[in-house]
Amino acid sequence: MPVNIRHLAVAIMGPTASGKTAAALEIARHIPSEIISVDSALVYRGMDVGTAKPSHEERAAVPHHLIDIIDPADAYSVMQFRNDALQLTAEIAARGKLPLLVGGTMLYFKALQDGLDVLPQADPELRARLDEEMAKIGSPALHARLAGIDPDTAARLKPNDTQRIQRALEIFELTGQPMSQLLSRAPKVDLPFDLLSIGLEPSDRSVLHARIAARFDAMLDQPSNGLIDEVNALRARGDLHPGLPSMRCVGYRQAWEFLDGAFDRAALREKGIAATRKLAKRQLTWLRSMPNRIVVDCLDAAPAQIILHRIAAFSGK
Repeated sequence: MPVNIRHLAVAIMGPTASGKTAAALEIARHIPSEIISVDSALVYRGMDVGTAKPSHEERAAVPHHLIDIIDPADAYSVMQFRNDALQLTAEIAARGKLPLLVGGTMLYFKALQDGLDVLPQADPELRARLDEEMAKIGSPALHARLAGIDPDTAARLKPNDTQRIQRALEIFELTGQPMSQLLSRAPKVDLPFDLLSIGLEPSDRSVLHARIAARFDAMLDQPSNGLIDEVNALRARGDLHPGLPSMRCVGYRQAWEFLDGAFDRAALREKGIAATRKLAKRQLTWLRSMPNRIVVDCLDAAPAQIILHRIAAFSGK
């Protein structure tokens, strides 16, 4: 199908288990494309099973980007993603291919489409974790942590100023940069290309929940090198801990606690599926806040064909 793909990128967004990768691969069969992963878990090397990472065969069939780019001990910020995605989109378009931005990390999509504000919006999961840390170790300890990464901000905050300390730490984790530096930054820049945003969303959420359960069961039930083996190998490195962003990913957190002896395998399954369903709910809430997206039912028999027609209509061909 001939399509004018110059200056066009397509975002395929959706909750976990909505078939985003399958749709992108099918689109790439019809339009020369490359896939940019928009997933905060797929960036980590050695985390394949629990992230449902595209297979080697899939990645060989269509070039994929922003997968296996950092070690689980390291962090990857929203700002890093936006910079990488903008550069990759330009390079893919220069090769005469269609950039497909595919994933479920909605904060990344928002940062790409709307740009980064001087200070990013609060992230509920991160805020909840900082609340837990505040309760466990106290405000002075978090103030000392802040002083190590953003001494200018820490100097103007009292050690008992819990709310502002948490906000400064949150900003650093979201962007990888101190709040004091961000406050002096220039305004955001508009996208240099047209973006067609597609939301793969279920018409029946119970079907999506069944898919989530089946996928988590498959991760657990692999005869070898399943999720538990994968997390066990990560633990054996000795330099990882449950507080790292990588180990807080859905599935990994629960498997780590299982290996700590916190609960049995049946509870691991229950907690893992419940956490994944909560993730899907948050992703759908994010999607509803994106008014410019085109909604495609992920339960449709051929969602990729619908997206292909949308691409053709958008490009005017």
